[in-house]
This record gives sequence, C-alpha cells and structure tokens, in this order.
Amino acid sequence: MTTELEYTPFELMAAAGARELKDGEIVGVGLGLPVVSAFLAKRTHAPNITIMFELGVVDPEPLEIGVDGLSDPRLWYRAKIHTSFADMLGSVLHKGLVDVGFLGALEIDAYGNLNTTLLGDPKGKFRRFTGSGGGNDIASSAQRVVVTIRHEPRKLNEAVAFMTSPGYLHGGDERGKLGLVGGPARLITDKAVFGYDPQNKRMRLESIHPNTTLEDVLANMNFRPIVPDNVPFTEPPTAEQVRLIREEIDPERAYAGS
Repeated sequence: MTTELEYTPFELMAAAGARELKDGEIVGVGLGLPVVSAFLAKRTHAPNITIMFELGVVDPEPLEIGVDGLSDPRLWYRAKIHTSFADMLGSVLHKGLVDVGFLGALEIDAYGNLNTTLLGDPKGKFRRFTGSGGGNDIASSAQRVVVTIRHEPRKLNEAVAFMTSPGYLHGGDERGKLGLVGGPARLITDKAVFGYDPQNKRMRLESIHPNTTLEDVLANMNFRPIVPDNVPFTEPPTAEQVRLIREEIDPERAYAGS
C-alpha cells in the first residue's frame, strides 16, 4: 500500500475525482480541486474529455491554473471556444449535453443538496458567500454530479442551512417529479468517497482513504450515511498522477496548498 508520505490528501482526492471522468465526456468544471482533477484525467486516461468552464471557455491549455479564479485569462490560453456564460448554460448545459458537473461546496447534506450561499452561527449572524453562479444549473441539469469537500462536521450535515443547488432534495424520486435530470453521483472528501443509495437516495459510504478509519469518518459527520458491511480502501494515486499534479498541473500549489 502507498504510504501517507508518498502523496497528500489533496492529491488522493484529485486522483479519485479524475477517475470519475470517462474519456469523451463533456465536463462542467467548478473552481478549485475540480480543475486539477479534470486536467489530470485529460493528461492520463481521458484525453478526449471536453472541459467546460461556465463563463464560456472550453478546452483551454492553461499557462497557470492557480490564478485569480476561472475569470483569469491565463487559464483560458488556447481554448477551443470563447463564448458567454449564457451560451454555456443555455446552449449546452440546459440541453442535457453535459455528462458530469464537477462542483465544490461550503456544505452538503445527507441527500447531496449543496449550500454555497450562506452560513449562520448560534448568535443569529449570517455570513454570505458567492452563491450559485452556475452551480444550481449544473446540479439541476448535468447527467451526474461529483462534489468535493473537506471532511468536517460543519460541512457534512443532515440538512443544509441554505439549499443553493439541489441534490436528491429529501430523497426518493423528488428530482424526477420536479423535472430535474441526473443527480449526485459521488462525494469525495479528504477521508472517504461516498455514493448514493439507488432507492432512497441517501448518502452511502463507498470507500475509506488509506490511513483513515471508519470511526474517524463517522465521527466527523453530523449525520450517519449508509455503511455497507465491507468498505474497501480508496485507490491511492499513482506515482505518475502525483508527478503530474506537482510538476505540470499545479506546480505552484495554488490549489494543493489551500
């Protein structure tokens, strides 16, 4: 087994995210770790994926990825398409053409609903964040959704404080009744990988990262997911994946160091 010293938790998450992408798919990519995972997949097993940023940039060859968000032109270098936010969402995403939506979040709940809007405290004060952007559209219209988040109790709750982007709502077939397509497929944290039960849509533990225990995973959640009898370890990143992340994709550790 690869030891903890040979890769970081971020690199393990990035590799796990990359494995969720299949060659030839169209991927709507959000800021942060999803960017690293998407370019890692494109440089390894999925050279023919199409990487789409919601602001209208498709398949760039970035000069740098750890720049000032997705709107920094250094990220757009040699892009095949430069168009608009409305064009990406209306002409591509809302037509059902995006295979995978790859998102981050402030908070996620037991049914994959996402909060990127606001968080409160016991004193009744609220802190506002960036909100939806294209996140709601991606979560509502992509064929499947992959989410990455830090594994902390304050981020993994039975219900989110504010539903910015829909997962499986309250379970069952609520998405279908509202005309939403797809739905959450994976949640990748720095401790484990989760899927969703096909019937009731509640979060289900799929694998535990090496050097982590089931007790540690559950102790850092504010709800109990479905836990199968036998839970495997997450596949570690390969040496080549680690090299690509460190030397080519994010050499300045703009995302890996965050």
